[in-house]
Amino acid sequence: MKYLKCILIAGLTCMASCADYLDIVPDDVPTMDNAFTNRISAEKFLFTCYSYLPNPAHQWTYPAMVGGDEMWWNPNQASFNEISACKIAMGNQNSNDPYHNFWDGRHNGVNLFTAIRDCNIFLENIHNPRDLEAYERIVWESEVKFLKAYYHLFLLQLYGPIPVIRENIPVSASPEQIRVYRDPVDDVVDYIVELLDEAAIDLPDRIESTITDAGRITRPIALAVKAKALVWAASPLFNGNPDYINLKDNRGIQLISPERDVAKWARAATAIKEAIDAAEAEGYGLYEFTPPRQMSDETRLKFELRGAVTDKFNREIVWPSTQNVDVIQRISMPHLVLGNFGNSTSELGATLKIAEQFYTANGIPIDEDPEWDYQNRYGTQVATADHQYYIKTGETSANLNFNREPRFYASLGFDRGIFEGSGQTNEADFWFLQARKSEIAGYRGVGGLVPTGYFMKKLIHVETVTGASNNTYVQKRYSFPLIRMSDLYLLYAEVLNEMKTVPDAEVYRWIDMVRRRAGLKEVTDSWRQSVNPNKPSTQEGMREIIHQERLIELAFEGQRFFDLRRWKKAMKYYNEPVQGWDYKGETIESYYVVTTYMNTRIYGTKDYLWPLKLSTVINNSNLVQNPGWK
Repeated sequence: MKYLKCILIAGLTCMASCADYLDIVPDDVPTMDNAFTNRISAEKFLFTCYSYLPNPAHQWTYPAMVGGDEMWWNPNQASFNEISACKIAMGNQNSNDPYHNFWDGRHNGVNLFTAIRDCNIFLENIHNPRDLEAYERIVWESEVKFLKAYYHLFLLQLYGPIPVIRENIPVSASPEQIRVYRDPVDDVVDYIVELLDEAAIDLPDRIESTITDAGRITRPIALAVKAKALVWAASPLFNGNPDYINLKDNRGIQLISPERDVAKWARAATAIKEAIDAAEAEGYGLYEFTPPRQMSDETRLKFELRGAVTDKFNREIVWPSTQNVDVIQRISMPHLVLGNFGNSTSELGATLKIAEQFYTANGIPIDEDPEWDYQNRYGTQVATADHQYYIKTGETSANLNFNREPRFYASLGFDRGIFEGSGQTNEADFWFLQARKSEIAGYRGVGGLVPTGYFMKKLIHVETVTGASNNTYVQKRYSFPLIRMSDLYLLYAEVLNEMKTVPDAEVYRWIDMVRRRAGLKEVTDSWRQSVNPNKPSTQEGMREIIHQERLIELAFEGQRFFDLRRWKKAMKYYNEPVQGWDYKGETIESYYVVTTYMNTRIYGTKDYLWPLKLSTVINNSNLVQNPGWK
């Protein structure tokens, strides 16, 4: 007998029959009875529940990569107009047929309500297989509870209030039961936390093998995601946001509270500390690089900062993605030798504003450092031996590229900058980038376009090699980080600062851990050299410092896209022009010209929450549309 529940999407999208949604996985299994007959088939269904996880390192399927202002795609490439995130970055999101639609599953978006449905099917049927050991069943249930919670959270981060799907809607449901409502944000967060608390009890503290269990959920991951969910609940977008005072459903229920509640920050602080303690108890911490051979301190630190992201399954990555990172490396990789134009495409680059957000060598913003010539940052100078580990001696580069913090050089490749790796292991043999028109890493036409003049070195493993022909490209795979320890440390500094009227040593402690690893002085010491030495002593000043620290430390990891929205800072940054160097310039004078690639984006209040598809709202009148979308 079939034991199929009607998929909840019927209530989310339309009043149509649920027959179209009764597909089950594996595809060759005709009934629920067969899907959970034995351990093998049940495990296939478990992996199906995992399969909906978005790939955080893929520009097509993950909006946070190129959907914001951090990276810029080559607009002359045909694929530019096919990528939904690029259209969002251009300001073309719409409600008729939304891009990256994770609600209905369109335009590079996966239907996450289908994912939640399959999680519910699994939880309802996992007790059927008789050859499944009790301990294994408990762990699998916990994994799927986590996945169900995460899919709710991902939807929450994009759409705000969403329907909480505790169980699938039965086939016998009435039309009114199918017309589900969106639940208030606070209720959604509570449900996510409830699931994660249940999951964390029985999840393993660590996976047993990175070969057989890579990507499986652990207790530290569950606690870290719980912390993230509570940070979202406490942040300005959802905590006392007057923009949503009229966001109510047709019953008059308020979906986002307009009243700020500082207790939400305290709740988040408790969760983050629990996540940190659980991770550290299992040996997680900041990544450290041990050189295989003698190298300078400057180069060692660059390897360490880059390796925190690209060293596979290293101790800093709490939640590693095991999905393919080949594409992001290919499109970020500069050409290093003549003849290689097919496998390292240099189509995706960092915007000028990202290059400017990194600190000076003194560990403070470039416009706050009296020793750094901010007004002449777009001028040029010749590199001396003092800069030999960062810029090729005797070559000319922009002033913007001199005397910057180590993370600048670990994260960005730029004209005349040193590029570590790609087959070279000795410092004396490291490549340096020649990025002006007609040069090796420069513009040679549409197929070899460098879009901004800054390459995202941070996302390229040092052992990924691009050679002298189109067939010599060998990628080194790594586990792209969804959550790192530095992320948690900075979150903890953030929430502690929000709880206090005046920052104290505990706030400084967590941000300083990250800064010390980056080769910088502690916050208070660094800012004594700035034009605003008292900035770290106020909550507002420290908030600005912590925000910038996160944007720097987690650059290109998909965090900025979400952080700017939860902080309600996206309108400030996204409405700024997209700029870089003039990649068509052949000379020093013509290349180092600030060029605007886009200045037409209008990011408004409505864009903080993505639209529901218009037909979805029409077919279910209980689903109120997000403000500003028609």
